[in-house]
Amino acid sequence: MTAWRSVLPHLGYDLPADLSPPAATGPVTTQVPLELVRQSISRREWWPVPEPVAEIYRTYRPTPLWRAVRFEAAVGARVPIYVKYEGGNLSGSHKLTTALAQAYYYRQAGVRELVTGTGAGQWGTALATACAAFGLSCTVFMVGGSLRAKPYRGSLMRLLGATVHASPSPLTEVGARDTAGNSLALAIGEAVEYARGARDRAFCIGSGETYSILHQSLIGLEALEQLAGLDAEVDTVVGCVGAGSNFGGLALPFFAAHAAGETGDAPPLLLAAESCATPKLSRGVYAYDVTDATGTGPMEAMYTIGAGYPIPAAHAAGLRFHGAAKLLSAMRHHDQIAAVAVGQQDALAAGRRFALAELILPAPESGHALAAAASVASGRSGRGVLVCVSGHGLLDLSAYDDLLAGVLEDAPVDEAALRAATSGLRPAGSQLTGVS
Repeated sequence: MTAWRSVLPHLGYDLPADLSPPAATGPVTTQVPLELVRQSISRREWWPVPEPVAEIYRTYRPTPLWRAVRFEAAVGARVPIYVKYEGGNLSGSHKLTTALAQAYYYRQAGVRELVTGTGAGQWGTALATACAAFGLSCTVFMVGGSLRAKPYRGSLMRLLGATVHASPSPLTEVGARDTAGNSLALAIGEAVEYARGARDRAFCIGSGETYSILHQSLIGLEALEQLAGLDAEVDTVVGCVGAGSNFGGLALPFFAAHAAGETGDAPPLLLAAESCATPKLSRGVYAYDVTDATGTGPMEAMYTIGAGYPIPAAHAAGLRFHGAAKLLSAMRHHDQIAAVAVGQQDALAAGRRFALAELILPAPESGHALAAAASVASGRSGRGVLVCVSGHGLLDLSAYDDLLAGVLEDAPVDEAALRAATSGLRPAGSQLTGVS
């Protein structure tokens, strides 16, 4: 693949503009390179991949796609299940695809150190890999509970030259204020604050931004070609959602292809599998909310359970974010995508079943997608289901240990806490405008 494909020209409406954050004391500034900003707002459909990025892509892309016949038998599928596997690179996940692109653009913009927050460590590992490839320094704030449960994530990031801090940390004011915090929003908030401490540093994020979803479009573009090569069709496309980059990367090229008249008459069902611990697309509200714990970044229109919602402990890993990407949230608001919440017990059980059948251990995040795909494939007829296994689970074995020990529980949504966390948010639905 030599180009990324944007879905923006095919939506039929404009995305809502961001709002100034409540903590802002002046104009909101951004450290994002101009080319990434263009990729987030332009209606240009095809964006050429820079050759230095494409050169590294060719070392692991295209990624494999196959029909998971043994998994079909294990779950009683009535239709074929096709798997797109993104775990076969050094970082172990799909996140390297946007990390490489972002590191390239930040390097071109004169940045010398990238700073980020990470939940399960997949994004932090991907960014550490990309920074090593393009000669940048890398600092990662990782959710402390995840780092303690998965210490080898930290080991791999440090091996790649990154500096890793457990969040909350004493290095930032927001970390010092919330010493008991255990959320991705807090880790991101620490990274945002820390990045502002030097002129050649920049904060970098890899999941919810429109440009990161654009970069991940290679997943779906490859899948379309690979399915055609197998003379196969699917009518359901499933991916897990933290903020949305792997689901968006897999599903949105199918949306664009159908909108452009390149595929069959009926559009596929695009199904986002989220965690029951953070059910923003299925239980949240469509409103303006902050994206990090500092409250200094732009307010984005998103489906959210509220940045202040007390997310329960769960092996949801990178899905433990309070909101969904602005792009996916708008599509959900327009009924262009669907969503289902999956509990950690079902997710990890599906992951184990997949490992026994297909001999690949999926990350817990991907277990949510596999559980949703299995439910669809066993409960309806149709042409087939495509599911993204967005990363391997070789550094997530503590979660599978808990599954085998029978100690997993799924906490119900705290309705009172959900109402409290979202009650003061400004609704976003009225901000969507049609395209003239």
